[in-house]
Amino acid sequence: MFISILQMAIPSIPAYNHLHKLHSSKSSKLSSSCLRLRCSSQLNADQLQIQRRSGNYSPSRWDVDYIQSLQSDYKEDRHVRRASELIMQVKKMLEKETDPTRQLELIDELQRLGLSEHFHNEFKEILNSGHLENKYYKNGEIITQEAGKKNLYSTALAFRLLRQHGFQVAQEVFECFKNEEGEFKASLRDDTRGLLQLYEASFMLTEGENTLDIAREFATKILQEKLVNDEIDDNNLITWIRHSLEIPIHWSVERVNTSVWIDAYKRRDDMNPIVLELAILDSNIVQQLYQEELKQDLQWWRNTSLAEKLPFVRDRLVECYFWGVGVVQPRQHGIARMAVDRSIALITVIDDIYDVYGTLEELEKFTDVIRRWDMSSMEQLPSYMQLCFLALNNFINDTAYDVLKEQGINIIPYLRKSWRDLLEAYLVEAKWYHSGYKPNLKEYLDNAWMSVGNPVVLSHAFFGGTTSLTKEALDSFYGHDLLRWSSMILRLADDLGTSVDEVSRGDVPKSIQCYMNDNNASEAEAREHVKWLIGETWKKMNKERVATDSPFCQDFIECAVDLGRMGQYMYHYGDGHGMQHSIVHQQMVASLFHPCVYG
Repeated sequence: MFISILQMAIPSIPAYNHLHKLHSSKSSKLSSSCLRLRCSSQLNADQLQIQRRSGNYSPSRWDVDYIQSLQSDYKEDRHVRRASELIMQVKKMLEKETDPTRQLELIDELQRLGLSEHFHNEFKEILNSGHLENKYYKNGEIITQEAGKKNLYSTALAFRLLRQHGFQVAQEVFECFKNEEGEFKASLRDDTRGLLQLYEASFMLTEGENTLDIAREFATKILQEKLVNDEIDDNNLITWIRHSLEIPIHWSVERVNTSVWIDAYKRRDDMNPIVLELAILDSNIVQQLYQEELKQDLQWWRNTSLAEKLPFVRDRLVECYFWGVGVVQPRQHGIARMAVDRSIALITVIDDIYDVYGTLEELEKFTDVIRRWDMSSMEQLPSYMQLCFLALNNFINDTAYDVLKEQGINIIPYLRKSWRDLLEAYLVEAKWYHSGYKPNLKEYLDNAWMSVGNPVVLSHAFFGGTTSLTKEALDSFYGHDLLRWSSMILRLADDLGTSVDEVSRGDVPKSIQCYMNDNNASEAEAREHVKWLIGETWKKMNKERVATDSPFCQDFIECAVDLGRMGQYMYHYGDGHGMQHSIVHQQMVASLFHPCVYG
């Protein structure tokens, strides 16, 4: 295990070009509404001998000055007017289409192209009509005689889209595709497109739906065999199958993957030029909105001086904003998106303090200050923690001020609770590390679903994007299963992508290591178990996301679901957040900086 030991309290700032540009300017001060602190980088004599670990994190790869200089003409009215014209044409297209399967295909295509928010009403009308009149659905029960007339492709596509939009459809609609032994018919092997839709539909399952479990296993095995044996001659279909076997549609974040689906749509023989033009234009209009929000966030980040004064932490503001894009997708919720971004940036800083840099004594003092939120006791903290505490306090106060101004509700107690709970969970893990304690898997997960930071992020998304706060939602927020299942998915995905690096730095065992210790299992076996846990958690999430008694608005429910999805995306190839994986980085560039083109 390799651990770098630093012989100073605050190491020198790394020398690298684009970050040097950011830090070479005069030190920024916090806004006038915030408490101020003069944080000196001079080392106290008693700190010089403190041995500290290092995460060996690479500097940010983003040129901040370049981002701040970006200009896009897609904010101009002419582009907005053209998009509105195209939207009306597509609405007429949906209205005129009479073939039920083609209607469903259009909905599916528009969603994957990032256009669904323009057609919510049309989608609901089509799906509601199809649900009421469909020949194989009625009140959630199968009509066997009628269902037998339908093919696997249209049945599975309808099932997935209906469930996605909250309609109750029973898994028994697939019974007609089974043989007398209760297994899916071998003849379905020849229907590749149908198998792909069955595979995608299977991810809409809830607990106890064994038919969908069997369907996923059946479809996965055959699709993998077809790829290995080169049995598919449609390149677009091959691309879709490979993409879906990695991350199925239901586990994917719509906006983050838009450019991928636009590129695939261009290559289709049946590509509709009106739909393609709208997808490209809309993507570029949204991208310029993201760029303007990112510029504001980068200025906020610069004003905190955290990357400058605490160079041992990860400088990942652009990655944090990318999280915000995936978690808060409606374009009108920019305030919530930036609140998510900034909360993740602060979580990253504090996580590095607890996991890598702080001594146990310092961490206990810091947690105590947060526990009591006592400004006067801040003086007992080392200077780097004082700066962090004030940055956090200012962020909470600024967020609360905006909500109080608009809605007349003081949310400071709620936000402080979310951060307090997070730091308490961090301290538990710090004590485990410093004592050499190895928790079992249950003990680890009971704490880790909180320490992953999900409840903090969702609290800021909730207060930033909910325009009508209700007492019921406020009272039930922190104990609600929606937060827990979203957090668990993110935690388990995080562990799959980062645990090896984190444990090598000396961190506490993660879910993989806990399972290995509990069961004397191999790492491969542990990884399979964690993947299974993710699937089991999704069953619970699928039930929660359509619960009729939820106190939350639909936009926030989707934020919670998308945070779990975003976690699976960011950690699918490794650590896409801390280590900046190249595949994730390329997609960030496509989503945030490179406009889509028609060629």
